Amino acid sequence: MTTEMQEITITEGKPLLTGQADSSKQDAELAARILLDQGQEHSVETPHGVLHVTLHGTRNSRRPAILTFHDVGLDSKSCFQPLFKFDEMQEIVKNFTLIHIDAPGQEDGAAVYPAGYQYLSMETIAEMIPAVLQFFNFRTVIGVGVGAGAYILTRFTLANPDSVEGLVLVNIDPNARGWMDWAAQKLSSVTSSLTEQIMSHLFSQEELSSNTDVVQSHRERINKAPHLLNIELFWKTYNSRRDLNLDRSSTFKCPVMLVVGDQAPYEDAAVECNSKLDPTSTSFLKMADAGGLPQLTQPAKLTEAFKYFIQGMGYMASSCMTRLSRSRTTSLSSSYSVEGSRSRSRTLSQGSQGGQMPPSPSQTMEVSC
Repeated sequence: MTTEMQEITITEGKPLLTGQADSSKQDAELAARILLDQGQEHSVETPHGVLHVTLHGTRNSRRPAILTFHDVGLDSKSCFQPLFKFDEMQEIVKNFTLIHIDAPGQEDGAAVYPAGYQYLSMETIAEMIPAVLQFFNFRTVIGVGVGAGAYILTRFTLANPDSVEGLVLVNIDPNARGWMDWAAQKLSSVTSSLTEQIMSHLFSQEELSSNTDVVQSHRERINKAPHLLNIELFWKTYNSRRDLNLDRSSTFKCPVMLVVGDQAPYEDAAVECNSKLDPTSTSFLKMADAGGLPQLTQPAKLTEAFKYFIQGMGYMASSCMTRLSRSRTTSLSSSYSVEGSRSRSRTLSQGSQGGQMPPSPSQTMEVSC
């Protein structure tokens, strides 16, 4: 009997344990891949209604989450998926949790609001974001916003400065619409369809004239959107935004990177915004051949700039900056000189580039690589 028991232990016990361990590991890896690729969708209750939010990664609150907010005519997927699925962005994606917020009623499959529905103001939408952080148990975030999303995240940051460690604003327009803008918008609403108004907001005239594949796909998507009424409400509330009243003395506690294409509809607004911010903590990236949506048309350039930005905050110190470092001498130029010698509490560190430092945060970079 003793011999039989020994045979059972040797021939069956060890293989069973090994197989169970391998199976558990494979299941965990598969679940992790699914979570990174598809994300977890949540309906988050806030004081002003429900927000549709997609989480990629785990709720690891030891680092800030990367929180995104999209532009008018887009949702979180169409606005950010090409950027965050870009190969060289995966180094960041694997180390940070991504929280993608859809503006009320803008997500794919959203129920159409009834006629006469009073859509939330831009300020109220910004006030919904703290509930998202609380829901996922994150104390701080790095905000990435485009257009209307950039405005909303700026509102959120001004009201909650301790919750934001860094801010990336693409196509930011901090100003309320003046009388001339209002008159032009009224005329446009008479002569142009809603889709064409939004397309002129998203893309440059050069892009619209050339009718690129990106332009065609977005025009078709907006035209066929079953919740087009919701998109119109978001568009109207963005055009009714108030002035952010930015100034150098009392604006942001965190570093900010402003991004705009050199042909973008909001290039002048972004330049003006840059002039109002503290140059010692603000980077202004003007991207050549980027058009109105650089995160879609030039994800490689924006990824490298974002890696530098993350490094400057003290994260991802060992990141490989091959593309931007290789092209700095020929592709980056400062549009104005650095005003004196400045330093930052969290300097932009370089992992393995021979001590070469990235551009100063007080410089404007015109990227043409």
